[in-house]
Amino acid sequence: MRGLLLPVNSIAKRLENRMPILWPEILPLPTVQGYGIRPGEAILRTEMEAGPARQRKRFTQVPSRISVRWLMKREQFALFEAWYRWHAKEGGEWFEIPLLGGIGLVDHEARFTRQFEAKLVGGVLWEIASELEIRERPTLDRDALDLLLDNEPTSLLASVSALNTLVHQKLPGPMVW
Repeated sequence: MRGLLLPVNSIAKRLENRMPILWPEILPLPTVQGYGIRPGEAILRTEMEAGPARQRKRFTQVPSRISVRWLMKREQFALFEAWYRWHAKEGGEWFEIPLLGGIGLVDHEARFTRQFEAKLVGGVLWEIASELEIRERPTLDRDALDLLLDNEPTSLLASVSALNTLVHQKLPGPMVW
């Protein structure tokens, strides 16, 4: 029995140690047009015969889906198709890609949920549309949320900027002390 577990463990170790698949830097990021985030359902709702419905949280981590669209030149589209086929394994593998969210452009772990659709636009550019699934939407942590809710964000950012100016421009450097 022990001999049967050894190959499984070595496969698991190989999978853990493999390098993450990255979105090629040479390819453009998704355009803003058609971009949309659809969070998954984290709440289970049960309608009652009488009285209000009951709701409870089903999961702590819920994947979200993002509608994406790229505009690419012919050479970029050729690279995308090859990357999609060989690195992303026809879209089935998770990969890292910078995507927009509420806290800005942040790296996400994503995979395709369906085949991409490509059409030629104006005889020059390729428009590629698809949908990505992301494991977790980056958001503010609880402390940052509480800080922003307790303080006016504009004055808070001004205070941070003033502190940055004080520390980096007005105070003497380390060689003076």
